[in-house]
Parts: sequence; C-alpha cells; structure tokens
Amino acid sequence: MIGRKREFELLQEATEKPRAQFITIYGRRRVGKTFLVNEFFQNQYTFKHTAVSPFDDKKKKYKRNIMRLQLQEFHFSLRNYGLSPEEPVPTNWSAAFHLLQSLLESKDNGNSQVIFIDELPWLDTPRSNFLSAFEHFANDWVLARKNARLVVCGSATSWILDKLLNNRGGLYGRVTLPMYIEPFTLKECREFFREGGYAMDEYDIVQAYMAFGGIPYYLDLFSRGLSVPQNFDAILYGRKAPLRDEFDKLFSSQFANPDELQKIVTILAGKRTGYTREEIASKGGFTSGGGLTRLLKALTNSALITPYVPFGEELTKYRLTDPFCVFFLKHVKDNQNATTYWQSFYNSPAASSWAGHAFEDVCFAHIRQIKRALGIGDVTTRESSWIVPGTENVRGMQIDLVIDRDDRKVCLCEIKFRQGPFAVDHNYAIKIQDRINRTMEITKHKKPVISVLITTYGIHHNEYAGKFQKVVTMDELFE
Repeated sequence: MIGRKREFELLQEATEKPRAQFITIYGRRRVGKTFLVNEFFQNQYTFKHTAVSPFDDKKKKYKRNIMRLQLQEFHFSLRNYGLSPEEPVPTNWSAAFHLLQSLLESKDNGNSQVIFIDELPWLDTPRSNFLSAFEHFANDWVLARKNARLVVCGSATSWILDKLLNNRGGLYGRVTLPMYIEPFTLKECREFFREGGYAMDEYDIVQAYMAFGGIPYYLDLFSRGLSVPQNFDAILYGRKAPLRDEFDKLFSSQFANPDELQKIVTILAGKRTGYTREEIASKGGFTSGGGLTRLLKALTNSALITPYVPFGEELTKYRLTDPFCVFFLKHVKDNQNATTYWQSFYNSPAASSWAGHAFEDVCFAHIRQIKRALGIGDVTTRESSWIVPGTENVRGMQIDLVIDRDDRKVCLCEIKFRQGPFAVDHNYAIKIQDRINRTMEITKHKKPVISVLITTYGIHHNEYAGKFQKVVTMDELFE
C-alpha cells in the first residue's frame, strides 16, 4: 500500500469507537478509493454493493430503466450475502433498504457489521427517491446500532458534498468521518514506481505526473520495459489504448450533465491562465444565471478546475488544473489514432513548450513542498500566475508563479523544465531585474520582492546566477 498512511489511521480510529460510524470516502475517479477500503477491511464485509453506472457513454444519456436495473443489482448483492432467493426484487428503494436491514439483523452476532456501498451517487437516479430511503436507513437503523459501520464511496464529489456532507435535512451532521482521497504527490509516485520495479528517475516521474497526475490507476498502466514516451503512446494512442475513452468516462462517472461540464473544461483548456465566469459564459453561450455557477462549483469540487484571483487583481478566474484533462485535450483528442504520436513528437519544440507549461502545473500542485523549500511552510500565502499587459511604451510581462506572503514579502518564481542546470545569461538577468523593479512599482513598494528559480537540476553558477535569491530544485518537490 503506497501512501494513505493517514487514511488508514483515521479508519482504524473510527472503526474502534464503541458507537455507530457513517464513513464517507470521496475523490476523483481512479484515485484509489475502493482499493483503500478493500485493503483496510480486507474484503471482510457483512454486506457490500457496487452501483451500476447509470450513464450510457455511447448515447450520452441515462440508461433506460436504470432504477429497475439498480434495484435488480442491489437484490443480487443481497442474495450474495444471504438473502433468501424467494425474496422478490424490490420495486423501490425503501423496500430495498428494509430487506438490507432484515439481512443485517439476521447476521448480527454482536461483532462489528461493515456495510460498504461503492459509488453511492450512482444509485440516486431521477425520480428514484433514493436519497430519502437511504436517509431513513442511515438514521433509523445504522446510527442506532453501536456495532454498525456504514462506509460509502463516490467519485461524484459534488453529489457527496451537497447530499451528504453539506446536507441540511435528515443527514445533517450524520457523517462521522468524511475522507477526501487526494492524488499521489510526486514523492508517493516515486514510491509507487520503485515498489513496482520501474527503471524511472525523478525526471521521468515528473513527466509521467505532467500527463497523468498522481492517479494510481493511470500510473499502474505503465510498462516496466518501455520508456516514458513509449508508455504515453501505449496508454493513450491507438485503437486499443486503455485510456482511449477515459476522458468521456471521467465526466459521465461523476456528473449528471457531462456534456455541459466537458464544454467548460474544453474552453478552459484554450488558455493556461483561465477565464473569468463572465468570459466562460460568453465563450460557451451560457446564461448569466445560477446554472453556470453550479457547473463551476461541481468542477471545482471535483478538483478538475481551480478558481484563483491573479496577483494584484480582484476578479476570480478559473483554470483547468487536472493534468490528464489538460494533456488529453491538448495532445490526445485529435491524434488518438497515431500509435507512435508521442515518440515522434517528444523532441519537438512544441513538446518542449508543453513540458514547460506542464511543469508549472506540477509546481502549483506542490506548493506545500515549494514553500517548505523556501523556509516559509508556516507562512500564510496566496499563489497565482500573473500577467501584466504591455503598452505602447512598456513591454508586458508574465510571471509563472507569484507567492504573495503575509510576512510582507512577494516571491516572483520563474519555473524552468530543463535536462540540465539552467543558465542565466546577460539578457535574462536584465529581464529578471526589470520584473522585480516593475513589481515593486506596481505594488508601490509595499512588499520587498524575492526572485526565485524553480527548476529540475538547479542553476549553472556564473556571474548572473545571483539574480535569483532562492533556487528550488526538482528533488525538493519530492520531499
């Protein structure tokens, strides 16, 4: 088991308590939620059920008779755990949970009873009244029994937050342990690849993270005998690529309206620094009502996009920050049938440009490690990219990462992805000093400015290297 040490500790603490537990585990598709639960409980359940995906990927709508199908599968799981075959398939969720309740009571010997329902949000299909039946089961039966351990999982993060964790009705405050499962960090990715016997150094692992993020399922598709470019081709390109349809499934597994959300993500993929809500509405033809707000909230809750306020500005922008979505829309969607696409593209200038931008996203995902390397791990900060438009007389400037610190400092971070140490020449030194001067002018000298270089293999020490007051290397991102 790579990582997840803290999650194991929390589960252990919860299950040892002498009272009922309602544990909710949520996070992005393929992040390892089910694997975590199965590993912790060693597949020893009093009852387990996995919902059926309600969405037809080909027709891009709900499957026909989906409620009946869900109830049939639930009934099948009940039979697997001891329900009499003579019991008919329930016709509604209230009857289904009464059957589950009866089954659990018949098996109760005083020991802990673990009830695991995987992909719980999929059961809440239109006009099914699932939530009210589940609410009654959780309140009336589970939480009234000291030995009950109800564990639910879901990839539909927004549903979990709205219907369970932020519920203002009968489930208000009922979840005893909410647990969000994050993607692996670079350090955990390194542990994963080393445990699997892969011949990959930190530079390779960073490249893997650029395209697949810290998603264990995606990383597990890597083959030990292939290089990183070869693995990209094998996993993403060609008719038999295992992740060929993953982009569509990512949305259909998490959202009831995947088309609208894919549209927003595709818009955001067109600009690295993202767009404001109004710009998204204009580009996507969305109305200015609350519908777009709900869509953006759903994508934010699912960690596919990130809202931020650019340094020195007031309006919130939204960036596409899920590595897989970014890579798929930029480099896979229109090239899927080219089976060796990435190998032929890998050393091109366009690939170098992609790597530079993708490494910036890796750095944003590892802000905690960067702050620790800078010695400001406990300082409250705000992070963003920053673009200052040019004028007729003054050239514009773009800062990869600004760390605005509450200890009266601003870090201007240049992020460079290189195969060796980064060398600062005369012209670049002038550029760095100009950015420092202009930042201080714009901020009216309210905060001193520190220039920082974040790069793979450090800096080449020459007469201009001192222009950077701090240097953070790739190795420090793995701490």
